[in-house]
Amino acid sequence: MKRGKKAEEAAAADGENDTGAAATKKAKKAKEPEAPILYEDPPDKMTSKDERSANMKITSWNVDGLRAWVKKNGLDWVREEDPDVLCLQETKCSEKALPAEITSMPEYPHKYWAVSDDKEGYSGVAMLCKTEPLKVTYGIGKEDHDKEGRVITAEFPSFYLVTAYVPNSSRGLVRLDYRKTWDVDFRAYLSELDMQKPLVLCGDLNVAHQEIDLKNPKGNKKNAGFTPEEREGFSQLLASGFVDSFRELYPDQANAYTFWTYMMNARAKNVGWRLDYFVLSSSLLPGLCDSKIRNKAMGSDHCPITLHLAV
Repeated sequence: MKRGKKAEEAAAADGENDTGAAATKKAKKAKEPEAPILYEDPPDKMTSKDERSANMKITSWNVDGLRAWVKKNGLDWVREEDPDVLCLQETKCSEKALPAEITSMPEYPHKYWAVSDDKEGYSGVAMLCKTEPLKVTYGIGKEDHDKEGRVITAEFPSFYLVTAYVPNSSRGLVRLDYRKTWDVDFRAYLSELDMQKPLVLCGDLNVAHQEIDLKNPKGNKKNAGFTPEEREGFSQLLASGFVDSFRELYPDQANAYTFWTYMMNARAKNVGWRLDYFVLSSSLLPGLCDSKIRNKAMGSDHCPITLHLAV
């Protein structure tokens, strides 16, 4: 589903619109293609604004199929990154088909899986923890949403951690109305949690919030992930007392993306979208140390992101 809707976007993103006649006329003077502008993930900051040292490291990754990602050595990268909690989205894998390489990982003795009830090999999220959470729940308490296996919430002593794979509005925006309903219900769920204790939301939120968050904003205003409705839904979430951690620390950083279509050599050209986020309750901001985009990690059409937090 996701790959289909990105095909026309990648083509639009290149922005090469010369007509055939013009191209022929200029053939002898053809310029070399411009070198892509890549994002360099800076060194990790391990101290918060209030001078506390990071003591919680969370990694989130849309793996675009858990079994294929394991075969592509995704777990080698995880062991090197060594987060306290690993959150995965779009696992596309029933519990009975989970690869032994991940179910037997001794580094993460506490593993939680949410899968689609209706369609095998669709959606799905996971959370792997070094320390056992106080409590773990699945879904957001709405049957229409929860049957697709999109949310896991873990309660820790000082915060909630929510990982989510937000519904894609799909090619032709056939699920945009459903997505708008999801955004309202999910925001209400997060706001209710936030009243009990602050939270970290991570995952593939399937929206590029601002024009800086994708390579070709002009060509994508009517495409899933960058419609006014989806962007407004994310704006309303932030207005409810939450913060986009990456933009909080790097407000003007362009070319920082977490998703690239497999088509059109998009990743090498860095024709991408920032769809994956760590969103924090505003009360956690004093402890924010860094929000990382690990764009060199391969194995999926998304790259992992990592949060350093002092809690």
